[in-house]
Amino acid sequence: MVIGPFLKQKSSDVCIHLQRSGPTTTIKKIVFVNDLNMRNILLVLVFFASSLSSMAQKTEKGNFITKTNVMPGGYNFWVYTPNEYEIDKHPLPLVIFLHGASLCGNNLQRVRRYGVLDAIDRGKIIPTLVIAPQNPGGAWSPQKINDLLEWTKANYMVDTTRVYVLGMSLGGYGTMDFVAVYPEKVAAAMALCGGCSRNDISGIGKVPMWIMHGTADRAVSVKQSEVVVNKLKEQGNDKLLRYDWVQGGSHGLLARLFYLQKTYDWLFSHSLNDKPRTVDRHFEISREDINQTYQELRRLPSWYDND
Repeated sequence: MVIGPFLKQKSSDVCIHLQRSGPTTTIKKIVFVNDLNMRNILLVLVFFASSLSSMAQKTEKGNFITKTNVMPGGYNFWVYTPNEYEIDKHPLPLVIFLHGASLCGNNLQRVRRYGVLDAIDRGKIIPTLVIAPQNPGGAWSPQKINDLLEWTKANYMVDTTRVYVLGMSLGGYGTMDFVAVYPEKVAAAMALCGGCSRNDISGIGKVPMWIMHGTADRAVSVKQSEVVVNKLKEQGNDKLLRYDWVQGGSHGLLARLFYLQKTYDWLFSHSLNDKPRTVDRHFEISREDINQTYQELRRLPSWYDND
């Protein structure tokens, strides 16, 4: 992609060559036909840096916007706003989706392969704001997730009493790690086939948390979730905890929960305004529910099992 001449000063031209990969566009080369003063060069670069930091996609379901290089050293991410979201109107709840290892990288389109955004693409109605960061690699950072949460609160109308976190595999670890560090900011969370890397997990016991793991998971052993559950029980800190071990469930099986309405209904039944904090135990998610979700999807991408 070539844009030029962009600026002219007498007979001086500059052409900027751009390369697009997914939602990311980079400046590959700048060609100077004649002399152009440095001030105008900088203006050109600043213009493109600001215009390429975000890209928007408007659909019938709402708006999907990519945000890159918003925070120094922070995650790039998607922002989803439903059609009912109006700036300066009533705030909406916020869902933070943390993906697994297979979606790590620097191409934000990967984050829409499965999970909350893909569920919306497939017709799931989620009437909340959704933030879906991309982890470039390694463990999720609770601090960076919190930076993202604070940025979102500063730039969107967020109901801060109804912030929900859910993730799978590496994202399951990220969910529990984040809740362990910032329990006062989360109304409820769901961690699928993950674990926790924090030594102090007491914060998890302060938040309605539903941990689910398949007993036949070969990618992340169910023991990783069992360790968290057992520690909370030993501490007498499990009053807000729910957990289910899906018998015979593989690693990829639980990815279907992102497409199940009960998942979101359970999350949304909680609020920081609940006094005292309680966990909703009325909702049940059965193997039949999970299988039915698969029938509706009609396919189960192979990358789930490799997440």
